[in-house]
Amino acid sequence: PPAREGKDLLAFAMTGSGKTAAFLLPVLHRLHASPKRATRALVLAPTRELAAQVHADLVELTKHTKVRGAAIFGGVGMGPQEEAFRSHTDVIIATPGRLLDHMSQPGRYVDFSALEVLVLDEADRMLDMGFLPDIRRVLKHLPTKRQTLFFSATLPYPIVELSREMLKDPALISIERKSAPATGITQSVFPVSQELKTPLLSALLERGEITNAIV
Repeated sequence: PPAREGKDLLAFAMTGSGKTAAFLLPVLHRLHASPKRATRALVLAPTRELAAQVHADLVELTKHTKVRGAAIFGGVGMGPQEEAFRSHTDVIIATPGRLLDHMSQPGRYVDFSALEVLVLDEADRMLDMGFLPDIRRVLKHLPTKRQTLFFSATLPYPIVELSREMLKDPALISIERKSAPATGITQSVFPVSQELKTPLLSALLERGEITNAIV
């Protein structure tokens, strides 16, 4: 709801908690309600795999709309990606490094002048991978008047500082994964001397009761 209302958002949620839909659905609601021929949303992701996954989710969610997106990451040709920028694709999902590659190309075809929403997905991973300077370089080319949605699984100090720079009176959402014993698991301990560990392991496996094992 805070994202739908246009508020800045600082959210802490573990991978698998549904945050991709949590930021894509409000963004798509906004774009679908007032279509324009411009790139209006930018999602920054730390890896090509995550960028591709977010794009795949976007394709599913926009199936019955006119909203379109493109994934921008390294390891593939820049030609189709350049065309996505030139055709003013509604949503750009990019890794910081490849995005800066495009922004430095002659022709200046990357245009974020109409950008309304910026999403930082897995911000702590981007910090761990050394992308903080790249993120700051990207921010210099974005409108200061925008909605910013900031997602991170952890809260190291540099992430706190970055969120303070980027967010204006943000709503705070924290979804922690509650620790609980795994269900359906039987645990056993066998106190044996050092020289009996390997024979015991062999005996346990030879019984045939254990069908899958990680040693």
